[in-house]
Amino acid sequence: MTFVVTDNCIKCKYMDCVEVCPVDCFYEGENMLVINPDECIDCGVCEPECPAEAILADTQPGLESWLKLNAEYAATWPNIAIKHEQPADAKAFDGIANKLEQYFSPNPGHGG
Repeated sequence: MTFVVTDNCIKCKYMDCVEVCPVDCFYEGENMLVINPDECIDCGVCEPECPAEAILADTQPGLESWLKLNAEYAATWPNIAIKHEQPADAKAFDGIANKLEQYFSPNPGHGG
């Protein structure tokens, strides 16, 4: 089992999860975070810290595509271990459905 970052992180990117991760397995894209499934130790401390409820255990049905996306972008985006400010418009995007097709950016973030 591992945890994965899902759709609601896109354009929210609150980063509260980054502060509590004991193994620094988060990677930063331009407008979302992902978890490296090979580094995640399945501790679960990140899940309740996400205000957008975008982090889920990969054992939940229908998350296969999110597991693949997390693994793919964790391999190319920079690692992040320090919380930065969320986007100014994060609250406006929190809860919007189907953000992947409309808002996802494959570009890397700054890391840190």
